[in-house]
Amino acid sequence: MSKPYDPAAPDITPRIAAELIAHEGIVCEAYLDSVGVWTWSVGLTDASGHKVGRYRDNPQSLSHCMAVFVWALRRNYLPAVLAAFGSYEPQEHELAAALSFHWNTGGIARADWMKQVMAGDREAARAAMLNWARPASLLGRRRKEQALFFDGIWSEDGKALVYAVAKPSYRPVNGKRVAVADLLANVLADEGDTPADAPAAPEPAAPPASACNAEPQLSWLRRIFGLS
Repeated sequence: MSKPYDPAAPDITPRIAAELIAHEGIVCEAYLDSVGVWTWSVGLTDASGHKVGRYRDNPQSLSHCMAVFVWALRRNYLPAVLAAFGSYEPQEHELAAALSFHWNTGGIARADWMKQVMAGDREAARAAMLNWARPASLLGRRRKEQALFFDGIWSEDGKALVYAVAKPSYRPVNGKRVAVADLLANVLADEGDTPADAPAAPEPAAPPASACNAEPQLSWLRRIFGLS
C-alpha cells in the first residue's frame, strides 16, 4: 500500500495523481501535440527530463506511463508548489489543487491567489484563482481546482481517458474511460523513483485489456489542441 498523506511531509498520493490525470488524459505511445512536439503519457515531452521519442510506435503499459508521470510530477512540479506553501502544511486536497494549477499554468510562484492564501485572505484567493481562466476554455478546470482547494471537493472518480494514436497524423483519438486508481496505488507503493532517462524495458504493445472494454468518449484532450 502507498503511504497515507502527511501534511507535515506532503507528497504525491494516488488520489492527487488521479486528479491531475482526470484533467489531462493519457496517451500510451508518443504523439504530436498541437504545435508538433512529440508528447507522451500525461502530456510529457523531452523537457520533462525523460526522452519520449522512444515511445513512437511503441505503446507502453498504463503502469509505465503513470510511473514516469508521477516521477515528473514529483521532480518538476512538486518543489515549486511546496515552496509557494512555505511553512504552511497543506491538506491533501489543497496540494492536489495547487499541483493541478501549476501543472497546467506553471504559474504557482507568481499567482496572486496563492499569495492571498498564505496571507490568510482565503475569500480573495478563491476569487483570484479564476483570474487564470484564459482562454475561457480553462474556466471549467479552474472552477474544479477552486472547489477542490477551498471546499475539498474532488472531481476525479478513479478513472481517466486513455487515447489511441491515429497514423500517419500521430494525433490522439478514440478516448476511452479506464480505471486507474488501483494502478496508481501500485505505482505509489513502490517508493523508488523512475530514473530520468533510463532505457525503457520492453512493455506490452497496448494498454491493459480493461481499456478495450472501457466506455468510448467523444471528447479530446484539451491540452493537445491548445485549449488547456
